[in-house]
This record gives sequence, structure tokens and C-alpha cells, in this order.
Amino acid sequence: MALSNYTELKDAIADWLDRTDLTSRIPDFIALAEARVNRELRIRAMETRATMTTTAGKRYFNLPNRYLQMRNFQLNTNPITPLEYITPEMLDRLYGSNTTGKPRAYTLIGDEIQYAPIPDTEYTVEMAYYQKFSPLGDGTGGTVTSNWLTQNAPDVLLYGALVEAEPFIRNDERIQLWLTAYKEAVDKIQKADDRDRHLS
Repeated sequence: MALSNYTELKDAIADWLDRTDLTSRIPDFIALAEARVNRELRIRAMETRATMTTTAGKRYFNLPNRYLQMRNFQLNTNPITPLEYITPEMLDRLYGSNTTGKPRAYTLIGDEIQYAPIPDTEYTVEMAYYQKFSPLGDGTGGTVTSNWLTQNAPDVLLYGALVEAEPFIRNDERIQLWLTAYKEAVDKIQKADDRDRHLS
């Protein structure tokens, strides 16, 4: 059976569970598996770049949709100005509440970026960051029917969904089997990505 899209994944989960009465629950198992993957994986396929322009006197800006974790943040000046992450407490101590100027640091507060100093003019900023995989669905409501995982690592989604399904159907003895398979698949993907970055 193929596992290259959302429909095929749902069918496979039903087959592996040997159940025909979980049609309405299987999307939940997939969504929970996706949440688990997004918490645990950090690979090149999850990286993206975004640019934005600051506004003079404005200190807070929204993080991009599906943001997970920062890789690099800079002002696109000449030369490029790297922005250093510091804690909110340290940012307040070093820059005070109303200091303006060319930003040199940032912190994260909820779903917002706080610059320090507060930008004194417009600057183009560029961030490289990890983002969540596009969530799977039936193609409506902003969801997609396939993504990088269905194309390159369907076993991760399958085993992850089975891990989430077994407690629901009170089949606890199978949880460890699927959890082990899931962890091995995730570990292999992460190690392959690390080798590609020459980190192993």
C-alpha cells in the first residue's frame, strides 16, 4: 500500500490497526503524530527564510506562521549585522525600556520578536528558522494532502499515528512496539541530516 498522501495514510492506519470503526478518529491520530514530529525533529527540510521590514519606534513584531525555532537572525545592512538572542530580562537590563537605535539583539516573548534597541528607522531583517511541516488534511481549511513527510518519511507518520491510536483503543501492549519503530525512524532521519551537515 502506498503512503504518499493523506488519504493513503489514513487507509494504512486503519489497516495496521485492523479496525473499520475509527474513520472519524484517525485524523486526530495523524494530527497528534504531526505534533510529536514537530517537537522532536530539526532537519533541513524544516528550514525556511523570511524577511520583514522594521518600523521606527516599534519594538514588537509577529513571528512567522508555523515558527518553531530560530537558526539565524540578521539585519540586511552593509555589512550584515547579526542579531544576538538574549533573554527578556537581560534585554531590559542592557537596553532599558525606551532606547532606540540600530537593533543589535532580540528576544522572544510569546509569538513576538522584541528588538533591542528599538529600531530608529526601517531595517530589512532576515531570519532563517525551523518551521512546522504543513499540516495534513483533506485539502480544505489550509491543510494539504501531502507534504515532505508523506513523500520522504511516511513511516514516521504511520508509526507516530499508531502510537497515538493504541491508548485510545486500549491496546496498551502495542504502544512500545510502535514507539520504538517511531523513535528509530526519527533517529535515522535526524542522523542523516546531521551527516549531511558534517556534524557526525
